[in-house]
Amino acid sequence: MPEKIATRDAYGDTLAELGKENPNIVVLDADLSKSTKTNVFAKAFPDRHFNFGIAEANMISHAAGLATCGKIPFASTFAVFASGRTWDQIRMSVCYPELNVKIVATHGGITVGEDGASHQANEDIAIMRVMPNLTVIVPADGIETKKAVPAIAEYKGPVYMRLGRSAVPVIFGEDYDFRIGRAVVMRPGTDVTIFACGLMTAQSLEAAESLAAEGIFAEVVNVGTIKPLDVETIIESVRKTGCAVSAEEHSIIGGLGSAIAEALIDAYPVPMERVGVPDTFTESGVPDALLKKYGMTSADIANAARLAIAHKRERR
Repeated sequence: MPEKIATRDAYGDTLAELGKENPNIVVLDADLSKSTKTNVFAKAFPDRHFNFGIAEANMISHAAGLATCGKIPFASTFAVFASGRTWDQIRMSVCYPELNVKIVATHGGITVGEDGASHQANEDIAIMRVMPNLTVIVPADGIETKKAVPAIAEYKGPVYMRLGRSAVPVIFGEDYDFRIGRAVVMRPGTDVTIFACGLMTAQSLEAAESLAAEGIFAEVVNVGTIKPLDVETIIESVRKTGCAVSAEEHSIIGGLGSAIAEALIDAYPVPMERVGVPDTFTESGVPDALLKKYGMTSADIANAARLAIAHKRERR
């Protein structure tokens, strides 16, 4: 069994380490530092950690102000609050003036689990992806998170990074070279491309393994950056395979699947299936049970791949 690490844990540890190297990094939280893991930074640098209480909009406004003073603010809360309660502040105070604010949201997607629909952010990538000037990142595991944190600290401009609550399999090695805006082929294939992000990358690798036993060779591409999208890698892959599947822990509307579909329709249309949260509010439950209920397991990804291949053959 592969090692499992929650991406939020990797974030908290890496941010604290980065704080030792860069005194301009400051951290803001909205009464959730224990859950977002920014409490690790707070313990190491109490004078550079600010708790705004349940006032997320105020937190983002202050982050914007700190950015104008040369600081590198990391603002964290749950994804449902980071994308919903703060939309106007992100749009007008962060993205419009292109300020150097890093919004790192934890507890994204349905694997928040028992907290239910009120806390399961299945719309946040769509909300953030449409925002001009905003880079959107969804790491697949603890290693990618560990590599992404210093990358976004060095990057000049607004960033939204989405992390999860639950521990997920480690799929990258310590030598992984994360780059903003680059998708990575995790497993080469010739019959279908599976584009994935977040915890669904591990599910997609599992699906590819089961498909290989049937003689179906799926290419798995981890799309760690949703915006800017690595269109070149996406088109290069589908030119080879001729069909695609997207897999994300997010609504099938407006997230990774939509981004991939937009890229393909502009440059190289192919049959495509989407795996993700259907257009509904989800419910409370154990994370694995929710993934199964809403059709987001490795078996569901494999079925989508078979369907995409069938559609490809129909077009010949």
